[in-house]
Amino acid sequence: MAGKARPARERMVYSAAQLVRARGVAMTGVRDVVAHADAPRGSFQHYFPGGKDQLVGEALIWSGDFAARWVASYDQTTGEPSPSGLFAHMARLWKEDLTARRYERGCPMMATAAELGGGDSPVKEHLRTAAETWERAVVDELVRMGVAPQRAPGLATLMVSALEGAIMLARVRRDVGPLDTVVTELSPLLDSCAP
Repeated sequence: MAGKARPARERMVYSAAQLVRARGVAMTGVRDVVAHADAPRGSFQHYFPGGKDQLVGEALIWSGDFAARWVASYDQTTGEPSPSGLFAHMARLWKEDLTARRYERGCPMMATAAELGGGDSPVKEHLRTAAETWERAVVDELVRMGVAPQRAPGLATLMVSALEGAIMLARVRRDVGPLDTVVTELSPLLDSCAP
């Protein structure tokens, strides 16, 4: 996504997602996003007439889509898919990202929920959509592995919730151990739900 080869609008959405991951919504300014994206000055109003709320909303949708694509990529990594393998795949991305970036950036959905989840922000609908997109991708993969359709949504919620909590603890401790722990502890339960 980096580089000027992408259109300025796409770069700004991506940059907003990255800055929210590191700073949260309140501390992510429009000027910071424009600078991070190396976008032309004055382009923000052109692309985002709804202002910062529109930009953050689109960054959240991008984040949910990215998470869903990562989940869907699991079947390309193994010939023997399993629910525990899927969960390990989800955690691996975060382990790599957190260590490479020195625990600076978490999940933009979690950062936004922490700040805006309890209020009346128009961004909340985008946050809900992004989270549902991610969970739906997990449900689809679990069902594809043979998990009962009525069981898969609960497991998806458990997986995403455990992962988000582990990301938070990993950042606090500056150690990926919590990610390893949730994968180890949940794997038997997850695999017991597949044929």
